[in-house]
Amino acid sequence: MKLFTKKSATCLAISTLCALSTGAFANKAPTIEEILVTAELRDTNLLKQASSVSVYTLADIEKQNATHLEQILHNAPNVNFASGASRGRFIQIRGIGERSEFVEPVNFSVGVLVDGIDFTGISTTVTTLDIDQVEILRGPQGTVYGANALAGLINVKTQSVTDEFSGNVKTTLAEYDTRNIEGVVNLPISDNLGVRVALQKNESDGYIDNTFLNREDTQNIDETVARGTFSWQPNEQLDLDLVLFYADADNGYDSFSLDNGRETQTDDPGHDRQETFATSLTSTWHLANGQRLISSVSRADSNIEYGFDEDWTFVGFCDGLACDEANTGFQLEYSSFDNFIRDNENTAIDVRWLSDEGSVTWLAGVYYRDQQVDLRRVYTFLDNDFLTEYETENTAVYGEISFALNEKLTLTTGARIEQRDADYADNDGVVLDADESDWGGKIALEYNVSDNHFIYGLVSRGFKFGGFNPNNTLEPEQREFDSEELLNYEIGSKGSWFNGRLQSQVSVFYQDREDVQLSATNVVCTDGMDQPCTFSDFVDNATAGNSLGLEAQLNFALNDNINVYSSLGLLESEFEDYVSFSHVDANPEQNIGVDLDGHDLPQAPNYTFTVGTNIQLTNDLNLDVQVQGKDDFFFSNDHEFKADGYELLNMRLEYAAADWEFAVWGRNITDVDYEVRGFGTFSNDPRDFFSEVELYTQLGEPRVLGVSASYQF
Repeated sequence: MKLFTKKSATCLAISTLCALSTGAFANKAPTIEEILVTAELRDTNLLKQASSVSVYTLADIEKQNATHLEQILHNAPNVNFASGASRGRFIQIRGIGERSEFVEPVNFSVGVLVDGIDFTGISTTVTTLDIDQVEILRGPQGTVYGANALAGLINVKTQSVTDEFSGNVKTTLAEYDTRNIEGVVNLPISDNLGVRVALQKNESDGYIDNTFLNREDTQNIDETVARGTFSWQPNEQLDLDLVLFYADADNGYDSFSLDNGRETQTDDPGHDRQETFATSLTSTWHLANGQRLISSVSRADSNIEYGFDEDWTFVGFCDGLACDEANTGFQLEYSSFDNFIRDNENTAIDVRWLSDEGSVTWLAGVYYRDQQVDLRRVYTFLDNDFLTEYETENTAVYGEISFALNEKLTLTTGARIEQRDADYADNDGVVLDADESDWGGKIALEYNVSDNHFIYGLVSRGFKFGGFNPNNTLEPEQREFDSEELLNYEIGSKGSWFNGRLQSQVSVFYQDREDVQLSATNVVCTDGMDQPCTFSDFVDNATAGNSLGLEAQLNFALNDNINVYSSLGLLESEFEDYVSFSHVDANPEQNIGVDLDGHDLPQAPNYTFTVGTNIQLTNDLNLDVQVQGKDDFFFSNDHEFKADGYELLNMRLEYAAADWEFAVWGRNITDVDYEVRGFGTFSNDPRDFFSEVELYTQLGEPRVLGVSASYQF
């Protein structure tokens, strides 16, 4: 299998392990700090967590001077993302996850939580403001989070309120007129009441040069984020935490051109906007015998507007060219704009009763979520705006119990039963509804080899509900799709070695999927040239799919001044018994599809890696150097075009003096061009008479050099 014959990934793994086995073990060094995972049902030491998890702390985030979640995702093994907008908010874990969202209702595979608030599918505004850590849980989280975490979960935890007055101010200047400023104040009001307020402003012209408009800001970033956290302990038994969140992103979207690259020729650049008001209230009752009752209520209201110049050119583009009407006798050039306006309201209630003491610990919970998404599509070629209403109501009960079979061996089982009602209606007269139930769960066997070495075996089940494709251009059999189920088999080893100087995590997994939900494209072309073709996404089911992989993470303090860190993800994934009728080679009219049995899943590179070192040059001067890499991968299951593999070099040199920090940094220092989105089922080029299917790509961040300064008080 390709999984274990990729030379680059294998060499990287061997060289990393060899570096860690040098004679530096003879040196005495401080231990690496303990990290707690907070996304599970109870806080757990990362090295005692019976699943594959990556945790990125504030120090890790600062190594890249990251301002957004998408920049952090480059670090995680077997994690990928797709853009197609101003930010990469479509996330894949182990080759599972969505790539876009247009008209059709989307059931997401990767959950995103920020302080307990559900940001799944709306993570454009998930920035690094006052973040404590980002936790990436791989594999189905069917017990804790249910239907929206088939592939895994990303949990963002911000800094907690403390009992001391403190704060910080940070500012950054970088290329492409990039400007970032943020400030945080932690204010204790009384012995049992405190507040923490954080503000952030991110601005950049972006990395696109619109040669027609003579502008360099048509893919700009303009994001404002504010958060207030209130912590109150009215008595010894009760803790109350209130989070108020506001974000306003008014970003540009002008990424694609007929010739690819970073130069566009649109006359009506698009936009990627999101305004979100969100809040959560969490109460924790400390009961007798180590029991707790935790309840949380959250609400997120988002107004989202995403639009783009569909023709990628300007009126008059064909003048004097082969596609000019004067040369062809008919009009090839077209001009259109497509705009999607969504109101997304999401309310969730979660109540958990848990016990933390004794040889048997347990948890029981109930969950309710109501989400309403209203869409208005304003499109040049529609006589009237297209309006949809989509409401889902989820109810679940779940529980988990752990038995200490002896001093070293623990058995943990968990299960969740979830029911969903879904209702859809649009102004084309389509009314659809669905009522279904499914279940998730896990069985984990955990063995403490020693105080510092932990191994586990895990079987977990995840699910994602089915739904419908209301598009009236589809065949009747394509109007609905089935639920997807996933079984995950995983074994792993975690440990702390050499007096705590080396931390390691290694896991091997196999995932078996049934009724794989995937995005397909319906292409309808007409003889008229006012609009050459229309493209509609819909959800299809493949019969099955599977994936086999490995995830490894190492963190080693070589001596007092040098720390080495690395991660490696290996992944082999494929379809089983799937014939695609939306593939560019298929001919649905003659009932001839393309057999994709054994074909790689999209957005699933065979390897991902990060390797870096942090060097304390002097008491005040610190250098961090890291390389992030990714294998090539298919953009889609609809065509055979691939994104090229790449390696990115990042560096940061930091000087710290008293309460001040100054840094010079760079991301993608070697200025590698790499793709973060690709379309390959159509031609949008009138110069070749729309005759050849071509690949159109959006490039990721180029080389960006910057400086930053921060002050803590």
